[in-house]
Amino acid sequence: MKKDFLDNPKNVKRIVHALIASCVILFGLDFVLHRHTQHPWEEMFGFYAIYGFVSCVILVLLAKELRKLIMRNEDYYQSHQRPQQKQEENND
Repeated sequence: MKKDFLDNPKNVKRIVHALIASCVILFGLDFVLHRHTQHPWEEMFGFYAIYGFVSCVILVLLAKELRKLIMRNEDYYQSHQRPQQKQEENND
């Protein structure tokens, strides 16, 4: 069996460390770079980090509620088979 790149725990740690480093660098650049904003609240320090985090949390909460709406029983597809298919499965 061929091992993929992410099967090695060292590679996963490298990716996590690279993501953390990029987040720290981008957060640090928030002190230095001047942003051309359209709204006053965009000038707030860390606005985009806070906005992204809150958006992600809302997305997860909405997905949990959507799951309740569209979730099916475990045997949903088996219960909707034609009678001929059920007989074939029973014979196997």
